[in-house]
Amino acid sequence: MTTTGAIAEAGARGASDGPWWWARKRGFVLDVLLALVSAVECAVEGVVFAEQVGAPEPLGAAVGVLVGASLVLRRRLPIVLVLVAIAITPAEMGFLLSVVGLYTLAASEVPRRLTVVLAGVSVVGTFVVAFVRFKQDLSQDGYEPGVWLVMFFSALMALGLAAPPVLMGLYVGARRRLVESLRERADGLERELSLLADRAEERAVWARNEERTRIAREMHDVVAHRVSLMVVHAAALQAVALKDPEKASRNAGLVGDMGRQALTELREMLGVLRTSSDGAVAGMSAAADSQRLAEVASAASARVSVGAVPGGAAGGADAGGEGPRLVELEDLVGQSRAAGMVVELCVEGEERSYGVRVERTAYRVVQEALTNVHKHAPGAKATVRVAHREGEVALQVENGPSEGGADAGLPSGGNGLVGMRERVSALGGVFVSGPTDAGGFRVSAVIPGAGGVGGV
Repeated sequence: MTTTGAIAEAGARGASDGPWWWARKRGFVLDVLLALVSAVECAVEGVVFAEQVGAPEPLGAAVGVLVGASLVLRRRLPIVLVLVAIAITPAEMGFLLSVVGLYTLAASEVPRRLTVVLAGVSVVGTFVVAFVRFKQDLSQDGYEPGVWLVMFFSALMALGLAAPPVLMGLYVGARRRLVESLRERADGLERELSLLADRAEERAVWARNEERTRIAREMHDVVAHRVSLMVVHAAALQAVALKDPEKASRNAGLVGDMGRQALTELREMLGVLRTSSDGAVAGMSAAADSQRLAEVASAASARVSVGAVPGGAAGGADAGGEGPRLVELEDLVGQSRAAGMVVELCVEGEERSYGVRVERTAYRVVQEALTNVHKHAPGAKATVRVAHREGEVALQVENGPSEGGADAGLPSGGNGLVGMRERVSALGGVFVSGPTDAGGFRVSAVIPGAGGVGGV
């Protein structure tokens, strides 16, 4: 059987604390009180009906109590309750039973068609009983009213007993369903907001991790390359200190310049971190900190590309603030040549400009590859090839075997190749690295030309 809207509502809200089918204790108390009043009413009316038909009065009272007490089932069996009220209509019993039953039926989740049919049957039954009773009572007084007048009063009485509880029940049921719908919508919005908050937090964590990874790559590219060149120059300085004092002096100057620039860049990056951790910059989020660090790293890397070679155009990339570009590869190669490496730069195709991210990634690949040559293949010849193709730029850095037979003893964290692969893959490119048959090492990358358009 169907349940009323109150039971469904309380069940959905998880607030059922009443016995059996009652959602709440106060509902249980209300139904018991209504059932007691209805039982007393039906018992009295049952005695009157028993006198009229010549039946034993105790039997009429017992039937009345049983019928009236069925009102306690109104929330559980509203349809059965209305059918009982219709069945006892000829006995002129169950006024409260009929009114409460119709109200409960209209307020429940019973289909509206069934509610209308049962209400109509109740109206018809009340109309017939009222019509017969009016005719009998008026005939006993010797008054013969018109049929239409009796029908009018009978219809008025029938509708007066059935229409108000049905309309009230329909209103309460509709209001209850509306409130439940609004509550479900509010719960859904709350869940959606909670989900959006969780997703926003996940995105924030992901963004912070991405920024940290990007900053780590920038610092690795800036500092590792410069320090590697410093070590190479220091080794060359040690080798020629006695044989060629003039060359040793130049190398010492280069080492000093590189060291000072590296310290300056580190101070800038660490200054941003220290300012953020001390809370000196109010309202700055982790993403803003990361962005500022990235800008500092990009500016520093721009200085790397132009500041270490004597005669370099100082400030060329610095002014743009966008990081190194492909046009600065000649300066980058010049740094390695100044450190004693034999490097050949080959450019194929018509030179063109690409997005900032594309050119910066291409520059970083060449920079890291040359740094690895300094670290692991001192004295080896390196070849840098850049090919401008339709819609993409291809890079290849290949070196031969080390002439010294061992690496330069520089520490390596193993993140250089990983960082290059991450940079290229992020733009939808292809990165391949590995040893050559001649005993050297080759790094190759193909980057789509449109991968970084509009990027920063």
